[in-house]
Amino acid sequence: MLFIRSAILAVFFALTLAACSTAPPEGVRPVTSFDINRYLGQWYEIARLDHSFERGMSDVNATYQLQEDGSVKVINRGYDMQRQAWKEAIGRALFIGDPGTASLKVSFFGPFYGGYHVIALDQQNYRWSLVAGPDRDYLWILARDKTLPAELREQLLSQAKALGFATDKLIWVEQKRADTN
Repeated sequence: MLFIRSAILAVFFALTLAACSTAPPEGVRPVTSFDINRYLGQWYEIARLDHSFERGMSDVNATYQLQEDGSVKVINRGYDMQRQAWKEAIGRALFIGDPGTASLKVSFFGPFYGGYHVIALDQQNYRWSLVAGPDRDYLWILARDKTLPAELREQLLSQAKALGFATDKLIWVEQKRADTN
């Protein structure tokens, strides 16, 4: 009985640690020559792979604000269509290594961090980005505007698919509401 309990605890802790991974997925490289000051501000979620903390949400956006301690305040906001109400989550992001590499860890739940890796970026104008989480189950297409041209969407889809992401499962996020409560 003690062995079974120990085995169950070991599996639980292993899964917990895996869920808190901050490294990018194998074979996925974050953008270099990254400038956090240009990335700050509001981004609209154009598409995402489904996950529980954004399920059923439309009009999702993220705002990034640099803090005095060098961390980044993350404000994620979206409209919960079932509850007919806006939801907001506030987190904190820290660079994993060199701030010139777009690889951060983000926490919305105390000491638990997950990876946030910008893997493609409009480095000239910072108008769009492709973001991966700690594994291939997390992917976002973000933009400064509520829509992206079809040609650019296809380019980002091709890049994500080549990296092994399930682009056929992306949810295309409606961006129709005004940005108010």
